[in-house]
Amino acid sequence: MKKNGHSKQNGFSMEQKFYVDPNIFQADLEKIAYVDWLFVDHDSRIPNPGDYFVFNIGKESIIVTRGKDSIIRAFFNVCRHRGSHICTESEGNKQVLVCPYHAWSYDLEGNLKSARSMPETFDKKEWSLIKCHVQVYAGMIFINLSKQDPRDFNSFIAPLKPYMDLHGLGDARIAFRKKFLTNANWKLCVENFYECYHCTPSHPEYCKVHDKTFISAHGGGLNTGPDEDIKKYEKTIKEWKNKTENLGYLNDSYTDETGGMRSASRTPLPNGFLSETVNGKMTAPLMGQFKQGQGNDCGYTNVSFNAFTSLLMSNDHAVVFNFIPNDTLNTTMELLWLIDKDAKEDIDYKVKDLTWLWDITTVADKKIIENNQKGVLSRAYMPGPYSNQEKGVVQLVDWYLNQIST
Repeated sequence: MKKNGHSKQNGFSMEQKFYVDPNIFQADLEKIAYVDWLFVDHDSRIPNPGDYFVFNIGKESIIVTRGKDSIIRAFFNVCRHRGSHICTESEGNKQVLVCPYHAWSYDLEGNLKSARSMPETFDKKEWSLIKCHVQVYAGMIFINLSKQDPRDFNSFIAPLKPYMDLHGLGDARIAFRKKFLTNANWKLCVENFYECYHCTPSHPEYCKVHDKTFISAHGGGLNTGPDEDIKKYEKTIKEWKNKTENLGYLNDSYTDETGGMRSASRTPLPNGFLSETVNGKMTAPLMGQFKQGQGNDCGYTNVSFNAFTSLLMSNDHAVVFNFIPNDTLNTTMELLWLIDKDAKEDIDYKVKDLTWLWDITTVADKKIIENNQKGVLSRAYMPGPYSNQEKGVVQLVDWYLNQIST
């Protein structure tokens, strides 16, 4: 397979340059990250007017703030005077955004309010902060860094709405967050997420929670394993679907037919498990539509907005996985645990129980991925053959090469 100078042998991993070349990394940002709708956080992080946080990706720094009118806006963290960063703390509350260099100040709508000692011809209205496109759905804040009009957000989010609504993400709040600074190219981080070929040797905790056949057939996403294991698991899914239909819950799946990385699916947890916890019991109150009388269907929801962000949701909590490219060999893997907004810590849930599985699993993944990157940097590295359990990686890589070659 060859696209505009980017070649790859079918059935094999990508060449070394895709994981080590700064020019390719910059192209990844310009052609993929900066033109897609990127999840940046849940709106419960900034509940009050003046609350803000800074989101960094590549060399870009974005201020996301809630205005006095409660509307969430996003601006490039670049003073219009001589380019200094304005917000130097990762989060806080400001009623006025003041540049620490020469004290130019902006209101929460991005309008320049004060600039000392400027000529009489200077018009403050012409020097507002540069806005980012921003949209919020079900509490999830998305930005788009496109210079032109971005892809339509409603079309982007529409197929995923039923799955997000089911879990009540708009009535959720952040219970815990953790960042894993990973010394590896972002694609190695995401490739690891899209396969479960490594789960048996590396993640005994995950294998305790999930059925062996599910791990092989669907562990890296729906239908990412060998055909025989997918077929073997069909009976389990069929029986579970009959149960969920009787309860009135969603049990469908969605795959982006345009070749994008959006997807959503619902599958069963095994052995009567109610949640992804050490003992299979719920660790927090039911969320969303599961509160409405029917109870827990032992379901498990997987939603991917794109290659950078996915949701894994039990019926009592959700985990957001955000893969943020920093530079060629550094990525931030950030996890957010969401629960019902009314749940009280140490009464309705305990953080250690809530975070157990994906904290310990991501610690292990960080080590695996960093070791992978070290090997890829070697002169001895060459593309290796994929297994039948790595269909998710094949799909991801095919999508990526299409994007980078346009």
